Amino acid sequence: EVQLVESGGGMVQPGGSLRLSCATSGFTFTDFDMNWVRQAPGKRPEWLSAINSGATETLYADSVKGRFTISRDTAKNTVYLEMNNLKPEDTAVYYCNVGVYEYDYWGQGTQVTVSS
Repeated sequence: EVQLVESGGGMVQPGGSLRLSCATSGFTFTDFDMNWVRQAPGKRPEWLSAINSGATETLYADSVKGRFTISRDTAKNTVYLEMNNLKPEDTAVYYCNVGVYEYDYWGQGTQVTVSS
């Protein structure tokens, strides 16, 4: 059974930093690309970042480019999202995502709130 468990969210002041983690199990971690997606209240989900299976390529949405960094640790089967210079508009529930063959899997999400 594929499982994704996000952690690391919380409340932070503008300009602050957080590191999100997504622990995975139930599939061969090194075979699949991973994504981070967020959803703010009343808004559509927004894709943020992706990292390929070999961790040689990363992609970012313009809204987070230069502030967020995606990475993965194959020893821990975990993907990370380092978030710096956080802004109030970054407030959302953050999800990690993987497509394993024809199925799309999501974690339960972790809340990030940026507020003074």
